[in-house]
Amino acid sequence: MRAMILAAGRGERMRPLTDHTPKPLLQVGGQPLIAWHLQRLQRIGVDTVVINTAWLSEQLVAAIGDGEAFGVHVIWSHEPEGGLETAGGLRAARAHLEQGPFILVNGDIYTDYDFANLPRQVVPGSAHIILVTNPPHHPQGDFSLSNGRVVHAQAHAQVQSLTYSGIAMIHPDFLKPIAEGKQPLRPYFEQSINAGLLFGEHYMGRWADVGTPERLAQLNRELTR
Repeated sequence: MRAMILAAGRGERMRPLTDHTPKPLLQVGGQPLIAWHLQRLQRIGVDTVVINTAWLSEQLVAAIGDGEAFGVHVIWSHEPEGGLETAGGLRAARAHLEQGPFILVNGDIYTDYDFANLPRQVVPGSAHIILVTNPPHHPQGDFSLSNGRVVHAQAHAQVQSLTYSGIAMIHPDFLKPIAEGKQPLRPYFEQSINAGLLFGEHYMGRWADVGTPERLAQLNRELTR
């Protein structure tokens, strides 16, 4: 099984910490943030991990290498300066992700979600995403859930809005409509909602968007208690 970790972002909100360190290499609970993902992916049988890079990519490559230290094979997908955002990064790495459904993980989150709970088989062209309770910094949420399908939050006011966690299982056919170039992933999720091809679940365990120095410090305090 394969996975992709999105690790190309500049991390503007994390400055000055990210001026000299790529966000996935920031220390969380005593090790780089990306190490948690690699270890948990390897634990459930992922053998190949695609990692995209743009900002300070040489540091990421030096720290992770070919993945042998983590028990996986790492394929690097290098992007131009400034990166290609989430959908653009997936499109650029598409040739490495066509072998079957793959796990997608944002490199700037921390979670104890068990990737083994993701469905191993998904409907062709679809995605299964993990949603979490809206954090204080994102109170409006992104989507809602209705009988296991992801729906537009604004169209279902009676259903709780939730936040996309940055974790998904994606069928490779989902990537086919994505054009080349810099672009976000959300519009493609919305297209899948309209086609009835976006599924999901609400995870209520530990999850953090490590998006600012303050949230990073808070997470480290929680993990060292």
